[in-house]
Amino acid sequence: MRLQGKVAVITGGSRGIGKAIATRFAAEGAKLVLFARDASRLDALKDELKANGAEVFSVAGDMAMESDVVRSVKTAHDAFGRIDILVNNAGFGIFKPVVEMKTDEFDSLFNVNMRGTFIATRGVLPYMIEQNGGVIINIASLAGKNAVENGAAYAATKWAMLGFAKSLMLEVRKYNVRVVTICPGSVDTDFGSGHRPNADKMLKPQDVADAAVLAASLPVTAMMSEIDLRPTNPK
Repeated sequence: MRLQGKVAVITGGSRGIGKAIATRFAAEGAKLVLFARDASRLDALKDELKANGAEVFSVAGDMAMESDVVRSVKTAHDAFGRIDILVNNAGFGIFKPVVEMKTDEFDSLFNVNMRGTFIATRGVLPYMIEQNGGVIINIASLAGKNAVENGAAYAATKWAMLGFAKSLMLEVRKYNVRVVTICPGSVDTDFGSGHRPNADKMLKPQDVADAAVLAASLPVTAMMSEIDLRPTNPK
């Protein structure tokens, strides 16, 4: 129960990596507020976790809508009186050559993947600063460190997340607020589309969730600022 009594807000919390993190955090004793667009999936996960003894609230909304993101943060603080952990997990990808990328597609990627991260982070920081502690976990990607053919726009959002997180860490560490960015390689989820012939060699959502638990449960005097996560043997 490494997160016993901690309050965590998880964006994109209804499926894939977000669902795995929610499940692991609940098993470690955290109280949760889950935010995602799919209300039915959110409710199903909330009911499942509550049946196992977790305290869970869900907020259905769009990460691209500032009012929805703000509402998720307010729900957490109103329900539990504090926010200890924010997991910026919500995100999606559009993969195509730049010459074919539409402006509204580019904008939508940044609105969800980066602008939403900024809004959620800004929303929790006053509470974390006041309570002199907290952990912000950003789920980026190895695409935030490496060039990706046909993934320029998506990779740009993840490079931006890393720059945001590194700078934020320098701003808030004096308040015992730790900023951690997890950069997974390919994860076996329904992210993107297409056949996954090597799914058995890919990372699993639970691997990312375990890394998030580790980052969130370190002593307050220690911080992992970045975690690169790869399959041990991808061949």
